[in-house]
Amino acid sequence: MNCYETIDLMDEALEGRLAPAARARFDEHLDECRVCRTYLDQLRVTIQALERLPRASATDQRRSELLAAFKRELGR
Repeated sequence: MNCYETIDLMDEALEGRLAPAARARFDEHLDECRVCRTYLDQLRVTIQALERLPRASATDQRRSELLAAFKRELGR
């Protein structure tokens, strides 16, 4: 597995969704590649920081405005 493949699988790895064979190749690459290990660590730190942020809820009006905007964009 190369760096590009490893990076593509990082979200699945963090969520525990990698098949055992893919996880073994992923871990093997991380054992050999300091850059990918660092990148994975940075992703973990970012996720943890984002999880600590307060969750803002949209008002019903704002939600309706956003849905209307998405529907307009999809219609183009």
